[in-house]
Amino acid sequence: MCACILPRNRRALCYNTVELIVGRGWAMNPASHSKDLLKGAFILMAAALITKVLSAVYRIPFQNIAGDVGFYIYQQVYPFYGIAIVLATTGFPVVISKLYAELREKNDLAGARHFLFITYVYLQLFGLICFLILYAGSDKIARWMDDPQLVILLKVVSIVFLTFPVVALLRGLFQGNGDMFPTAVSQVAEQAIRVATILILAYLFMHRGASLYLVGGGAMFGSVTGSLVSALLLFMFLWLRKEGHVFSLKGAGQRGIFRGTGWIMKALLFQGMAICISGMLMIFVQMADSLNLYSLLTSSGIEAETAKALKGIFDRGQPLIQLGTVLSTSMSLSLVPIITSERLKANIHFLSEKIRLALQISLVIGVGATAGLWAIIKPTNIMLFENSSGSEVLGVLSMVILFTSVISTLTAILQGLGKMVFPSVVILASFPIKYLLNAILVPLFGTLGAAWATIISMALITLLLSANLRKVMSIRLISTRFIAALAGGSLIMILILKGYLAATNFLYDVIGTERLAAAIQALSAAMLGGFLFLFVVIRSSVFREEDLALFPFGSKLILLLPKGDRSQKYGKND
Repeated sequence: MCACILPRNRRALCYNTVELIVGRGWAMNPASHSKDLLKGAFILMAAALITKVLSAVYRIPFQNIAGDVGFYIYQQVYPFYGIAIVLATTGFPVVISKLYAELREKNDLAGARHFLFITYVYLQLFGLICFLILYAGSDKIARWMDDPQLVILLKVVSIVFLTFPVVALLRGLFQGNGDMFPTAVSQVAEQAIRVATILILAYLFMHRGASLYLVGGGAMFGSVTGSLVSALLLFMFLWLRKEGHVFSLKGAGQRGIFRGTGWIMKALLFQGMAICISGMLMIFVQMADSLNLYSLLTSSGIEAETAKALKGIFDRGQPLIQLGTVLSTSMSLSLVPIITSERLKANIHFLSEKIRLALQISLVIGVGATAGLWAIIKPTNIMLFENSSGSEVLGVLSMVILFTSVISTLTAILQGLGKMVFPSVVILASFPIKYLLNAILVPLFGTLGAAWATIISMALITLLLSANLRKVMSIRLISTRFIAALAGGSLIMILILKGYLAATNFLYDVIGTERLAAAIQALSAAMLGGFLFLFVVIRSSVFREEDLALFPFGSKLILLLPKGDRSQKYGKND
């Protein structure tokens, strides 16, 4: 991912700690030992997958506890927390680890300590500014959202901007030493404590009949407890690793504490923020919805409580999108380190093949998940959220899974090729595009208009990134045959799933509980649809045997290939 800022220290990995598997990539010095690489990558892969799943799953019980209006309240403020967590887990730790490793490689220990101190000062000042803007401006932001009662939630979440500098600095320190374990543990613990706080406080407050805004405030308090636990764990590792001496300023007086530190600010501002912005696509989209969707609904004549419920129903799409993109991005982006390495070796043919494979994986799983979810959205909605409200809107939003999968892959590939600025600029543009499209479409079509505004925004971002990749590579990466296989597989899957749902509707009469019947129907349909889609696509011979070997259960999937495309090992002559 960070090809332009590779560490010279062979133990130092330059990586994006949370989005390593599910939305970004990393780069490393080709001389690094493969054992260190695999060990570190595995630890971070596991942490990233756990945190992503937790981030998606907790929203479902929270919505069940607080209802659609309570979910609306929480989701209105969530994007601000999302920004803070990206700052603490992506760009800044990456840049800190790289620069710190370089100074250690030069045996400039005094310079390394000086760098950490100055970095902390800059980040803490940045965090303080963000805190003051959000805390002092909470009234204006809440009025912008047309819901003054959100002030308390905004003030609670602003506290996270005071803690993220410490977390980012310590993660960068450990990563610069090639030690991934503290980062992984702190990420998982932060998410686990946050989720536990959200669900426990939501249950207790609802049980005692508290205001839904107080319930939302309790949920936002989970962001504070999570970040504090993360910081405490990182300090514990600092003590256990006996690394506390790195924050001593011994020897820094000779150079002057703040003399010649402009390069540090420049690295944090340009390199760090570019990586951070690239990881904020869905946050920008959600931010646009938070700022104007509810106000657009009320200004269209919809009563306030009804508009809040409609926004809450619209927000049901977020956990569905997150769960749908975890698998596709984790698989396709696992190829990004190879892409970065082969670019450095100038191996154009091998590089093109791996880029092609990464895009194909993201498209296969993205298209399959999108088409499958759209086909079974009604029972899925009932299974997860107790009723079928907003199924049409959620069906449209299912297309976001495809676009986010492709956008994440394209962004990571471009960054692996050394193109850092363009992807971040394009993704930053998603906010004004989505905001303006909401203003046009929501008054006409309500939340369905907001869903289409999201899809159009994503499509534009995808086109821009694809055009840039074609310009960089100047080769055809996706064939017409591959597109035809995806289209055929999707159509067959949708038709069969619709027939399956019609044939199993008797379950609602046989089983007394609608939600249980919907769960049986949705889960069985998901398994059936997934198998059908993969069968059609793989039988189309668009993947080679060595490509399928990279998939989970790859040896089983290879058996779906036509016999002529299989080696003897997998039964070519059976």
